[in-house]
Amino acid sequence: MTDSPILWYANRATGAICLVLFTVVVLLGVAVRLRTRLPGLPRFGTVSLHRTLSLSAIAFLALHITAAVVDGYVNITVLDVLVPFASDYQPLWLGLGTVALDLTLAVLVTSLLRERIGLRTWRAVHWLAYASWPIALIHGIGIGTDTGASWMLWLTISCIAAALTAFGIRVAHAARESRRTPSALLHTAEVHTAEARAAELRTAELRTRAGTRS
Repeated sequence: MTDSPILWYANRATGAICLVLFTVVVLLGVAVRLRTRLPGLPRFGTVSLHRTLSLSAIAFLALHITAAVVDGYVNITVLDVLVPFASDYQPLWLGLGTVALDLTLAVLVTSLLRERIGLRTWRAVHWLAYASWPIALIHGIGIGTDTGASWMLWLTISCIAAALTAFGIRVAHAARESRRTPSALLHTAEVHTAEARAAELRTAELRTRAGTRS
């Protein structure tokens, strides 16, 4: 391990980048769920962009963790990275980051094994991605050395506002769909009934005309 200002700056920079990237990944995840088509992209473009940025976010997360472990300014071991709340340094805040990492790894592994474990299991585990975001956010706020900086404050507020907006849209859409589904089924049944009655009336009318002509 080395005590280098380069590693310290790298740790700070990658942490901020991870916040932005994972926030965008959450937003794209909601967009994929709602089947939103982004301007300038084909229908599958949102899914492809979501996957690409997810991999980019994980790559920067790996750099963030590597910088923290290699930097000798504080004693963070590989065990501290994988086992929550095991570190002597900032056990709560670092432990929350470890929890977020473990959840992210679970999502990554199940995504790679999606065809083997099935869509239902993958989807259930994939919900952990939404849980890992606020946990990682709290980790960054609690342990980050730039938390008090104005640029980091506004960056954090912007990410929170964007995520809450996306979450609100997702909840509103789910509520609207839950209310709409029974009425839509009833409306469809009424339409089919009306069409059937019209067809019966038309058939009866044709029979009446045929009987009159004969």
